[in-house]
Amino acid sequence: MEKYSIEPYKDKDEVSDFRKEEAYLRAKKKVDSLVGFYWHLAVYIVVNVFLILLIGLNSGEGFTGFGPYATAIFWGIGLAFHFIGVFGPDFFFGKDWEKRKVQEFMDKEERNWE
Repeated sequence: MEKYSIEPYKDKDEVSDFRKEEAYLRAKKKVDSLVGFYWHLAVYIVVNVFLILLIGLNSGEGFTGFGPYATAIFWGIGLAFHFIGVFGPDFFFGKDWEKRKVQEFMDKEERNWE
């Protein structure tokens, strides 16, 4: 009866290739998310411009009121959530934002004391 030895994975080149492939797949997923968001944004703009013009020109109220803009508003809320899903909640207030703001206010205070 043969004995099989189970040795740890030791080939560094294969590990490096695996890590590169894993990094590539993560990067590709992020790029696909960005492309998906930009297509969503493009369709949002085209469709809503068309709907606003169509409803505004053919309704008795014209471009006043909620009607022409309802679809753009509610779809815009969904688009905002898509934006947050793709770019993350730290897009506007990144990790260093708080530190920069504190430093900015400290600098402003220091200038006021002079």
